[in-house]
Amino acid sequence: MTTTVNSPAARTTPPSELGVAPDASAHRPGAEDRRLSQLDALEAEAMLVIREMAGELERPALLFSGGKDSVVMLHLAAKAFWPAPIPFPVLHVDTGHNFPEVIAYRDETVERLGLRLVVASVQDYIDDGRLRERADGTRNPLQTMPLLDAIAEHRFDGLFGGGRRDEEKARAKERIVSLRDEFGQWDPKNQRPELWNLFNPRHRPGEHVRVFPISNWTEVDIWRYVEREDIPLAPLYYAHEREVFQRDGMWLAVGPVSRPRDDETVETRLVRYRTVGDMSCTGAVESPARSNAEIVVEVAASTLTERGATRADDRISEAAMEDRKKEGYF
Repeated sequence: MTTTVNSPAARTTPPSELGVAPDASAHRPGAEDRRLSQLDALEAEAMLVIREMAGELERPALLFSGGKDSVVMLHLAAKAFWPAPIPFPVLHVDTGHNFPEVIAYRDETVERLGLRLVVASVQDYIDDGRLRERADGTRNPLQTMPLLDAIAEHRFDGLFGGGRRDEEKARAKERIVSLRDEFGQWDPKNQRPELWNLFNPRHRPGEHVRVFPISNWTEVDIWRYVEREDIPLAPLYYAHEREVFQRDGMWLAVGPVSRPRDDETVETRLVRYRTVGDMSCTGAVESPARSNAEIVVEVAASTLTERGATRADDRISEAAMEDRKKEGYF
């Protein structure tokens, strides 16, 4: 079962109050220089994809977790359709183990932008027996069934996702418009060529597509864009003191769903999160970076991907993400 929330927020909020700059040209080096900067080109491509697919699809939705990639996508959608409201709902598959700060940020953003929020709850599936808790306590792999059921219930024929090609090996195999069969599954060998920026979202009844507008972005691009556009994010992304303990080379936060074992020592460290997800499997990194500019420098110097460095569920095997994507995971 999914829950839908319609925000009563006004639809006439000006771009400045949404954190939206309606004209990207204002960021160019000078009026006489008509060449797009790298960020302008990425922004233009992403907005083109969002507009084109919103026009082609009957019932699209945007996957929104409150994480930085989905926040950037939402920002791009707001710019793409300004001054009209974003013409599709946002969908969050809630594991029940999310960081409270992220859930608070999600709800505040939905209210501020006047969005319709659809929530698919993993906890509901555990409560009624459709899913069982995993032995390791993580819930990210349990998101697939609630996601596919929400797609069927709301008859979504397309989902905008925040996958980037530098994020994980399986993400790099995706097209910008990626077909899912009638079972919601992904076949990397059954994807359409995308020549000359032509995107084909056609699908048979029962099938749907996943659309990845920021496929050509990197983590550094995301942070440069967040800095340029002054996009607010959940405070977890910035350095703060937190009680953590080390497990499998990661710093896990002490919380109701992530408790240290007898041989694990709780320490207070200055940390931040490169990605936010299930508390039980998402690690922090030691960092003094408290601003977007500092994070850009830090990420540019990193030799580890954010998921490889901080997500325990992606360390199960070399093909962990690909196996889950084939089953319908995002």
